[in-house]
Amino acid sequence: MRCSYCGCKEDKVVDSRSIQENRAIRRRRECLKCGKRFTTYEYIEEPSLMVIKRDGQRQPFDRKKILSGIMKACEKRPISIDKMEEIVIQVERLLQKKAAREVPSTKIGELVMDKLKSLDDVAYVRFASVYRQFRDVEQFMLELKDMLNKEKRKGRKIKK
Repeated sequence: MRCSYCGCKEDKVVDSRSIQENRAIRRRRECLKCGKRFTTYEYIEEPSLMVIKRDGQRQPFDRKKILSGIMKACEKRPISIDKMEEIVIQVERLLQKKAAREVPSTKIGELVMDKLKSLDDVAYVRFASVYRQFRDVEQFMLELKDMLNKEKRKGRKIKK
């Protein structure tokens, strides 16, 4: 493993624990050269999954792309990276349970939005505005009104 700070290949494992229902291992490592700590994850390699993009192109599933989108939506929000990572894990697990080798990108986006909606309203709206490609303020307002109406029917207060 290479240190993310200095690039040294020598490290020691400080802590190791099973996560995600024993489907992955989280390891805290300490670089033997600079002494800084960093985290690595080991995942069970699942059968490859292809994503069908809106334009019909097929690409291998990349969890980093999903995490990147979630991180942008959650920027400056009180959401830990662990929560964001958990969303990616949940989405990935749902897709693998379906046993389909190909999945439309729209399905992935919907799953992410469902998870973000229950986590943080602002992050959800940010993600939805990019994912649904809102073209004007009117589309954006319709989404917000729909969200507010659903919250009122549930009797919940909107998180600010």
